[in-house]
Amino acid sequence: MSRREEFLAGDRPEDVAIYLAEDVVDDIGKLADYGEDAGEGIVLVVPGESGRNAFSKVAGTDAMAFAKEAMDAEGEIDADLTGGVCPACGADDLDYVFAFAEERNEEVGGLYAEGDVIHAYARCGCSSAFSDRWVAGER
Repeated sequence: MSRREEFLAGDRPEDVAIYLAEDVVDDIGKLADYGEDAGEGIVLVVPGESGRNAFSKVAGTDAMAFAKEAMDAEGEIDADLTGGVCPACGADDLDYVFAFAEERNEEVGGLYAEGDVIHAYARCGCSSAFSDRWVAGER
């Protein structure tokens, strides 16, 4: 099982996942040893703090500030983190995705009582930001 598959199954709650489209990164080949080829981009699964720092460097914005911005609009992000549907323009042209997993929490209820929850935040090529979340392993 790859690191991305483990992350999406909820087995790596201490890590973050980052999808970067190839046109967002100067030389995606430099990242090949650190991530998983995703066709027109790459998915990195890295330890939380270093992952947030890496995302901030590549995206030019603080990871948690980006997440807060993206929470204002709900959209659909593919379970593999490499695509989705932008609620602003309807396109499937993502520049990047930042995701983390939150462990099951029955006290909170709702989705969180069902299992580990994947929180994903995306930036579309149209520059809109949006979010999605789902129970790990159920997409």
